[in-house]
Amino acid sequence: MNTVSLEQALVIIQGALNRAKEVSAAPLTVAVLDNAGVLVALQRQDNSSLMRPDIAIAKAWGSIALGRSSRGLAEMAAARPGFMQSLNTLGEGKILPAPGGVLIRDENKRIIGAVGITGDLSDVDEACAVAGVEHAGLQADCS
Repeated sequence: MNTVSLEQALVIIQGALNRAKEVSAAPLTVAVLDNAGVLVALQRQDNSSLMRPDIAIAKAWGSIALGRSSRGLAEMAAARPGFMQSLNTLGEGKILPAPGGVLIRDENKRIIGAVGITGDLSDVDEACAVAGVEHAGLQADCS
């Protein structure tokens, strides 16, 4: 397996939405990208606001593009805002440095994709992303 499959992406989304229900999260949007940053699957819960798909994709895309979670990107942005702004310019605005974007690793720790979630507090988004990845039997990387 070199990249996340559609079947895995759908399991990740279902696991994330299951966790969201358990914690009474606000309506979420979940995007799963492959290891090339291409959208594999996206689901938006009822009443999720208009920009949520773009936000979820940006959290995941930034993670893939830079090889670290969007939490790690947020930490980088806080420490080096000018650098992050330059990276986002190079990435044509596709990077959103806020928790909720998690790398998906296979059993050999290779990056096979990323999941991005938005709709609730960033920590809740991230927890749902981790739950989704683990629901699929894969490893979530929040570093």
